[in-house]
Amino acid sequence: MSKLAVKICLGTTCFVMGGSELQELPEKLPASYKKLVSISGCPCLGQCGAAATRAPYVLIGDELLSEASIEKILKKITEKLNHAQ
Repeated sequence: MSKLAVKICLGTTCFVMGGSELQELPEKLPASYKKLVSISGCPCLGQCGAAATRAPYVLIGDELLSEASIEKILKKITEKLNHAQ
């Protein structure tokens, strides 16, 4: 199984809207997930113009998460990892 890719938007809007705290995600990731998940930052996910959603944005696999928080990200990672098994 390949690693689940988690991309955190580091664009200005996302950073200001709470994305700065998302950089702590690697430290909050349960030890059992560390070999299953890869976390990286990206300059922009290009979602700032989407009227129905709000920053910060995180791409988890192929699913976009808006109004992301560490708790929401961990919940979505757990769902995806459980679904993959």
